[in-house]
Amino acid sequence: MGKALDGVRILDFTHVQSGPTCTQLLAWFGADVIKVEKAGTGDITREQLRDIPEADSLYFTMLNHNKRSVTIDTKNPEGKKVLETLIKSCDVLVENFAPGALDRMGFSWEHIQELNPRMIVASVKGFGPGPYQDCKVYENVAQCAGGAASTTGFDDGPPVVSGAQIGDSGTGLHLALGIVTALYQRTMTGRGQKVLAAMQDGVLNLCRVKLRDQQRLERTGVMKEYPQYPNGTFGEAVPRAGNASGGGQPGWILKCKGWEADPNAYIYFITQAPVWAKICNVIGKEEWATDPDYATPAARLPHLKDIFAEIERWTMTKTKFEAMEILNKYDIPCGPILSMKEIAEDESLRKTGTIVEVDHPVRGKYLTVGNPIKLSDSPTDVTRSPLLGEHTDEVLTEIGYSMGQIDALRTAGAI
Repeated sequence: MGKALDGVRILDFTHVQSGPTCTQLLAWFGADVIKVEKAGTGDITREQLRDIPEADSLYFTMLNHNKRSVTIDTKNPEGKKVLETLIKSCDVLVENFAPGALDRMGFSWEHIQELNPRMIVASVKGFGPGPYQDCKVYENVAQCAGGAASTTGFDDGPPVVSGAQIGDSGTGLHLALGIVTALYQRTMTGRGQKVLAAMQDGVLNLCRVKLRDQQRLERTGVMKEYPQYPNGTFGEAVPRAGNASGGGQPGWILKCKGWEADPNAYIYFITQAPVWAKICNVIGKEEWATDPDYATPAARLPHLKDIFAEIERWTMTKTKFEAMEILNKYDIPCGPILSMKEIAEDESLRKTGTIVEVDHPVRGKYLTVGNPIKLSDSPTDVTRSPLLGEHTDEVLTEIGYSMGQIDALRTAGAI
């Protein structure tokens, strides 16, 4: 059985995180991803945050599985000819250079279209067209410009960025969807097209509920599910809401047994309306089920702080896993705060391929995140990231170069 993207060849000009996230996902689905790198150094993340001397860093290996690496000097005239030949033989070119870099290399959209009218050119940029379109953007900048930081954290503290890489990896996932969509449209039109995923746009898409709340706030001046209600004040913009769920079912992070020594001995608890009576029974507050001040969702909103304090008195008598086991018996929504150590050691995640152990010829075995998207007819096999330039001869042979020509290119410094 083949892979979903068998036959699709990707020319990968990406580096660091946002672009490699996109192309790795496409490689997991079966695309042949050819990563073009600078000879001698390659992707800058090969050497960033190294934990083993002279070995590719985990930063690089965990973002470049299932790819092939070629090294080309794109400033060398002969190197440019090699790149032109690759463009003619590929379906998609993916890049996350600084704005205008591809044009300065001599590979404008118009030139690429002349070489291959079916080529899809996909780009990650920090901002879309507008006053900031020429600005360089990194993960935390995107989180700030996309609305995430202003709405994250507690109301009495500064804006906070998330540990989830929603700017880089999040935008890479958006770009992958755009590429697959463009490939599908090409089957009907025969034409390539440009695909753009701006990091600000991607973060905002993931923060859409906060844009929803901005409009609600402008109309009503108050949002009753936020912890600022009823005693706090609301300004003109959506405030930081701490650990509130941001939806119609109030939630909060509560201490569990052992929290004094374990920074992750906590559980997320949601007071879902259909199971309110069960919640009251579990925590020993049966009278709340019929008390007019607590019996309905609307009546409970002014008392959420007291309600969660009472629930926490119960959760503090249980470990997070004991609490979860009890609560799940009654279909009460909850989830333990899992540390990265606990996730790395979770056998169920290894069985599903969400956590994968990979063997590398230089660094040895390491853990990585596997494909988060599971297809029944296209299972993912995670293979190691390539060594720098490992596949240069192999790829060039496939696109028509003889070994003599390859030797000549190497002598000329083109590869």
